[in-house]
Amino acid sequence: MPARTGGVPSQILMLTAAAMLCFAANSLLCRLALASRRIDAATYTTLRVGSGAAILCCVVWLQRRALPHIIHANFRSVASLLAYFIFFSFAYLRLDAGSGALVLIGSVQLTMFSVAFWEGERFSAWQWAGLAAALLGFVYLVLPGASAPDPLGAVLMGMCGIAWGCFSLLARGANDPVETNAANLIACLLPAAAVNLLAAHDFEATAAGVLLAIASGSIATGLGYVIWYLALRGLPATHAATVQLSMPALVALGGVGLLSEPLTGRVLVASVMMLGGIALVLQRAQSSS
Repeated sequence: MPARTGGVPSQILMLTAAAMLCFAANSLLCRLALASRRIDAATYTTLRVGSGAAILCCVVWLQRRALPHIIHANFRSVASLLAYFIFFSFAYLRLDAGSGALVLIGSVQLTMFSVAFWEGERFSAWQWAGLAAALLGFVYLVLPGASAPDPLGAVLMGMCGIAWGCFSLLARGANDPVETNAANLIACLLPAAAVNLLAAHDFEATAAGVLLAIASGSIATGLGYVIWYLALRGLPATHAATVQLSMPALVALGGVGLLSEPLTGRVLVASVMMLGGIALVLQRAQSSS
């Protein structure tokens, strides 16, 4: 039996930590590539999708000596995933890594809460208070001011979070999530390339930018998905939702250390309000289940 910490096997905790680092790396790699104009956003997206599809196809091949077929892709999942990839890249043309990750995770969780409410789940007074705090934190983050994130960038990242939230909800019924995601990524390739052609007038790519995009797709996205799905096998749903709240903090620290981005008081206050409010909702949901 594996060693356990707080009721969760230590291997699961290690996989969870590795997955969060991979997801945080996506924001840092994207910002590192785009902020310095090492590559344009559309080309970055196409390379990320392609390399992510390639690594997941390799994993599927190693598992069953067969490649995933596009018929396993889900049209709505493909549309949501494609929107996530595109909005993610173009948002990070305008946002710092930390504020972008905060808007992303906040909009993901609020999307999933909204769907849960629509499907009949009812919240307690504490949960409504948590949601209110999270929404106020989001409003405070994007209010006009010297340290506010770029409005268009915040909108794009909010749409990115909504798309990822929808994709996560659609993926709940997948029998083989790795093969399904491989098929979804393959299906995203052609429309991603089409966006690349439409934005050809902005094309620019250096060797460093290409390598960063491939690293994001193959390691942070492709392997990150595999590690996350392995972790989910031993991680309760509420724990899985709560642990994702660590991602903006990891990105913000990485942005300060690797990208020399400022950690403003606005981001810190908004982080406490948004992530604290969401955590309150999740903890109350756990205790009532």
